[in-house]
Amino acid sequence: MTFAKLLIANRGEIAIRIARAATDLGIRTVAVHSEDDALSLHTRRAEEVLPLRGRGAAAYLDIAAVIAAAKASGADAVHPGYGFLSENAEFATACAEAGLTFVGPRPETLRLFGDKASARAFATRNNVPVPPGTDGPTELSDARLFLAAQGGAPVMVKAIAGGGGRGMRIVANPDEIEEAFARCRSEAEAAFGSGDLYVERLIGQARHIEVQIIGDATGAVSHLHERECTLQRRNQKIVEVAPSPSLSPGLRGRIAAAALSLARAAAYENLGTFEFLVDSERESFFFMEANPRLQVEHTVTEEVLGLDLVQAQIAVAAGRTLADLGLAQERVPSPRGYAVQLRINLETMDRTGAVMPAGGVLSAFEPPSGPGIRVDHFGYAGYRTSAAFDAMIAKVIVHSPTPDYADAVRKAGRALAEFRIEGAGTNIPFLLALLDHPAVRANTIDTRFVEANIEALVGTAQDGRRAPRFFPDAGGAAESASTAVAAPAGTVAAESPMQATVVAIGVSVGDLVRPGQQLAVLEAMKMEHLVTAVTGGIVRAVVASKGETLMAGAPIVFIEAADVEPEGEADGHDADPDAIRPDLAE
Repeated sequence: MTFAKLLIANRGEIAIRIARAATDLGIRTVAVHSEDDALSLHTRRAEEVLPLRGRGAAAYLDIAAVIAAAKASGADAVHPGYGFLSENAEFATACAEAGLTFVGPRPETLRLFGDKASARAFATRNNVPVPPGTDGPTELSDARLFLAAQGGAPVMVKAIAGGGGRGMRIVANPDEIEEAFARCRSEAEAAFGSGDLYVERLIGQARHIEVQIIGDATGAVSHLHERECTLQRRNQKIVEVAPSPSLSPGLRGRIAAAALSLARAAAYENLGTFEFLVDSERESFFFMEANPRLQVEHTVTEEVLGLDLVQAQIAVAAGRTLADLGLAQERVPSPRGYAVQLRINLETMDRTGAVMPAGGVLSAFEPPSGPGIRVDHFGYAGYRTSAAFDAMIAKVIVHSPTPDYADAVRKAGRALAEFRIEGAGTNIPFLLALLDHPAVRANTIDTRFVEANIEALVGTAQDGRRAPRFFPDAGGAAESASTAVAAPAGTVAAESPMQATVVAIGVSVGDLVRPGQQLAVLEAMKMEHLVTAVTGGIVRAVVASKGETLMAGAPIVFIEAADVEPEGEADGHDADPDAIRPDLAE
């Protein structure tokens, strides 16, 4: 089985990522967009584009509208990407009922792991440890009781649905819990359509480790090694690494075995991630949650393994087995070197680390490049950003093939410093400061590192020591200045037909020129080009000079039109074949 056409039920960089993977497989692609998102770059990276009614995230969350678009386009499969409908069991079911293949886990898997409370219970039944916490949707009164029972230890209020740091707050004392509950519930309802919450004890001094899983319809399951996502801000990942540079071989093996155990017990099909909090000093870990979808940070696994996980998703959804794909566990390659991903957000930060969304019209967008550097993005110069969606505009992914993690961190900083985005504030200066911190370079961090050092990091980011250095954006100004020369009344311009350097000007003010007469000699790409008069008349102004570089369309001379015979016809004789052109004589 294969797919003829794939509808991508998402936007931005992940929609572009999916479109490229599908196109390389020979599958036609269909993009969708909300009414206020028609200029997002993903709409230019698919063969077909269909609008959705509504604005903002609500349009992408409209199951009936997305299904209708898929049917109207003739698609036979739907890829949800991540976020939006990617973990929605009702959407997966609706796809099946409409005769569409959902590229992702089965609906029952989405229900199991899309509810973090049921996922915790499932892990406990399968002898995988979880942090102490409440069971199922929790009311504020029960959350207060749980906090009181922790003996002063802080707790984490978490949305039962979704992920990505939304609907999550740390609460350290009873006075904070009511506000945290309200904010978490509001965020969760807006992002995932469910405001259910639960509470668990906060694990201090932890690292965040996740295992990439893939399974097929035969029940075969493999792990594709682990990633580390310890560097977070407000529970949102900002730097991801594969493989983890922190785990001992024994702990790494036990975490991978726990992830495989859960995946097999769930008869897991397609791609997913099992996430754990790890105490490296005690060589212990807790299951945190499972994300039954493609992850934002899938890219670092791809880089160290040389795989395309989106194509693997599509192939499994089409009925291919892990054995067919060379992904049976014994054939999964070992990671080569380290890969680091940096999330580039449109935002500004004050001295306390408080974040404000940023936006505007991007006047410059120049990603870094070179060996081992990949940028997944949807930015372009002239793009008007939207406050209706996630702040992430790009992901910078670097791969260093050496076994030294510090090499990857250094390369990531270098690539980041080459990324030019103008027209809106970004977190690039903050990420540069983070990568420069001695603890980050030495990998002596935990999940609370950013919060504990936020003011120092922001201070470093704002002092400009690691600010990227670019040429001023003078190209457009130079061009406009060149073409904005005022024309004398009643004249027409003889213009440069290309960007070129003036070699010679053959006329002066007051000269009578004939149609076809040479006016100037230009040089471009090591070749000379003649500029001739298209009309006869009198030269009223010479506005270019020898050695000047002109842009295409820039004026060279201005001519007042007059009735003059074409060159070579004035005296009725042919031009002298031995005559030497003035510029050549010079």
